[in-house]
Amino acid sequence: MVRFKNRYVTVRVNPGDKSDKCLILKPTVLHHAIQQKVELMYGDFGLSAIKSGFNAKYFNHHTRIALIKIRHGPHRLVIDSVRAVSEIDSRIASLDIIYVGATMKHCFQFIQRYQRKKLEKMWTSLKNYEKKTEMKDALMTITPIMKEFK
Repeated sequence: MVRFKNRYVTVRVNPGDKSDKCLILKPTVLHHAIQQKVELMYGDFGLSAIKSGFNAKYFNHHTRIALIKIRHGPHRLVIDSVRAVSEIDSRIASLDIIYVGATMKHCFQFIQRYQRKKLEKMWTSLKNYEKKTEMKDALMTITPIMKEFK
């Protein structure tokens, strides 16, 4: 039996308005935006190549980090298309690829390190301990998703 290899692409969503507010975005909206860009750039071939293993798995509203799962091979089409995305859910936004990994575990470890750095920067602006604890809980919401993949 042949194993399907996957690639996990970690992206940062940069909204066009450059505000520090939380970006409310569902992973399915991100999935459709990337899928439309692949279809625009590569046509029916690209769309059918990515269709079977393409899924947006995770999105954190505070750090604007998303995780995308794609089969090995067509992942090159998705990576090229991610850079070209300029609009998500009729909002101007750009996507930056910050990590590409072969396992979800390594991607989540990278996301935890990245979010911990982001949390340390945010703590300087927060006044009391309750706000800091609330922000830590909001940023480190990876555990419910990780339970599925252990």
